[in-house]
Amino acid sequence: MKMNWKFLIAIIGSVFVFGQTSAIAQPAATSWDQWRPLVGEWQAAGKGSPGEGEGSFCFAFDLQNKVLVRKSHTDYPSAEGRPAFSHDDLMVVYADEAAHTFRADYFDNEGHVIRYTASFTPDGRTLTFVSDPAPSQPSFRLTYVKNPDDTLGIKFEIAPPSTPDKFKMYVEGSAHKR
Repeated sequence: MKMNWKFLIAIIGSVFVFGQTSAIAQPAATSWDQWRPLVGEWQAAGKGSPGEGEGSFCFAFDLQNKVLVRKSHTDYPSAEGRPAFSHDDLMVVYADEAAHTFRADYFDNEGHVIRYTASFTPDGRTLTFVSDPAPSQPSFRLTYVKNPDDTLGIKFEIAPPSTPDKFKMYVEGSAHKR
């Protein structure tokens, strides 16, 4: 069978051109642009299962802008016979280029480690972290919502291992930039 080389070159060229065009037209799934409004120091207050608490957190880029680090501190006063206590946590957000998504690893002073996948709604107003499924472990969901007054609504929810999609509020609150 005799092949028409001009035809073959035209087909290969078309694939190359259209492939490049579609790659250019699609936004990068791992762009840090949507994260930038979170950068800074925040003052927060909330309530939930551990009680009412006040604290602060900050988001800052690190490692030459390859990760975003969130550090958080919350104080809970004594209540109903429970002594006062503090909660500290650290979360490192990073781009998973292979999966075209963002991931986060969370650690706290109570010994919890949570691995999350993070995503924004199309309008960029809501950021949701959902924990990776783990056998016999609860599921976790952390949500930030940018309000019209530039405050953040925050929800942390937990779902039991038997019903991993039935999240119930554990803590909710709001924050404003300092």
